Amino acid sequence: MTDRKILPPAFRHVRLLLARGKDRPSGDRSEGYDLLVPLDADNRLDAAEWKAHQQDCRVRHFRPGAEDRIGRLRRKPGGQWFFDYEEGERDDEMGFRLGDERFVTGEYVSVDSEGTMHTYQVARVERP
Repeated sequence: MTDRKILPPAFRHVRLLLARGKDRPSGDRSEGYDLLVPLDADNRLDAAEWKAHQQDCRVRHFRPGAEDRIGRLRRKPGGQWFFDYEEGERDDEMGFRLGDERFVTGEYVSVDSEGTMHTYQVARVERP
């Protein structure tokens, strides 16, 4: 018997990988995010499902030479989505219009990490 929690059908595992940029012209497949998030029929973040299952919406930021950062997907009252690693800390990573983005393989999303905007490509979207 397993203790694995059964998530609602809207949940997806989304893998984001660092896309090319000035400092890395080829991108970097060893840096990115794993998200466990609910998506709607258009593959956008589903705010209603998120609200009902906030504790299940996870984020893992991985990069070479650094310990993985584990956190949660959160949403500010104005609707802006962010990755929260430690409650009350100011080291959150803000998504750039994440609520408007479609999480479809090949699409791009941007995340502000440590004051710098980075672009990531959606590498995979699958049921957990």
